[in-house]
Amino acid sequence: MSRSGADLALLLLGGFRSLVDAATAELARRGHEDVRPVHDFAMRAIAAGADNASELGRRLSVSKQAAAKTIAVLQERGYVARDADPLDARRKRLQVTALGFEVLRQGESIFDELREEWARRIGAGELARLESHLAALVGARPVRPDAPGWIAQDLNGPP
Repeated sequence: MSRSGADLALLLLGGFRSLVDAATAELARRGHEDVRPVHDFAMRAIAAGADNASELGRRLSVSKQAAAKTIAVLQERGYVARDADPLDARRKRLQVTALGFEVLRQGESIFDELREEWARRIGAGELARLESHLAALVGARPVRPDAPGWIAQDLNGPP
């Protein structure tokens, strides 16, 4: 059976969605039912230095207004805080809270569990080959969803 390039793209997207949806559902089961994938991307960008709405918007390739809405949601839920800048008291800098880092750690752990599940389903060797082939095709470094060029999803998603 011959597949088209579009079929390949949809299969890759399906694999991504399958992992992300399963991780989101597991986070919800663990008490974080309010976390969405874009929240992870935003918290990672903030932890990496995006300390205001403008910079977060640039890193997620969204408007400053969309980034500000995401920041407001993350603050409301306790995942991000605004702290006074030690160099300029008029400026507030974004920081990921301890709760935010805990959610990020849990998400990473869940993705490890999901990878193990895939290894059981198709075999560890097959999964290693799949990862090797994908790395050869797209590069060994993972995509950084908090870097320009990543097409961000709607930041307002379901609450």
